[in-house]
Amino acid sequence: MNDGLVASPPLDDILSFCAADPIERVFLEDIARRGLGRFSALRRDGRVEALCHVGANVVPSGQGCEAFAEATARGQARMIIGEQHAVDDLWGAVQQRMPRPRDDRPGQPVYALREPPLPGETGLRPARLGDLELLVPACAAAHREEIGIDPLRRDPEGFRRRTRIQVEEGRSWIWLEDGVIRFKAEASAWTPSAVQLQQVWVDPAVRNRGNAQRAMRDLCRLLLGQAPAVCLFVRPENGPALRVYERIGMTRELTYRSLIF
Repeated sequence: MNDGLVASPPLDDILSFCAADPIERVFLEDIARRGLGRFSALRRDGRVEALCHVGANVVPSGQGCEAFAEATARGQARMIIGEQHAVDDLWGAVQQRMPRPRDDRPGQPVYALREPPLPGETGLRPARLGDLELLVPACAAAHREEIGIDPLRRDPEGFRRRTRIQVEEGRSWIWLEDGVIRFKAEASAWTPSAVQLQQVWVDPAVRNRGNAQRAMRDLCRLLLGQAPAVCLFVRPENGPALRVYERIGMTRELTYRSLIF
């Protein structure tokens, strides 16, 4: 095959690239396996050395990600996110052609867990469609806390639809007691190698009671029965979350950077 920039690389090439770092590249592999999104690849000596998903989220990975500057500049990305060096290289090449980011978040630790923690003995269960009236505003609150944007104001119908799809696909979990969400989380990516969690959230009325740690134990035990690893990334200033993840045995494996527009 010819070397250089390749639009729409074959699935086998994408999967081979992702297999080299299944935690860092879990989102890319998940999207590719589900046939979603658009990809560009940089091939050298017949091998993919860098890959980029270009959509509402631009996700670069590998060496030489500055090659994806043109595709990124043509899009209307809401976020550029990925392994820090890959994002650094891409942003250095494209920043003069992009709006100033509303937020730049370097140094986001990526945690992973491969051994089941002790049980948390919670009421955690898969979310059901009957939970949506509580789950949609909770997911919106988690999004607002993490990103700084209220998705129910930006795209209410789209956000409700995406939340419903996560429930229908078995990618949403909840611990509900007396009408209060003691814990909820979703899977943002799921491959044969890893599950990536997002929007880990506890109702503010029941925070600081150990609920998050107990429920994360139960969720990780559940997921590690279905995949070899559970992973997530977190803002470095979120001390309570860092403590939860480290206390259940998660270890830091790499660093992400996010640019939010």
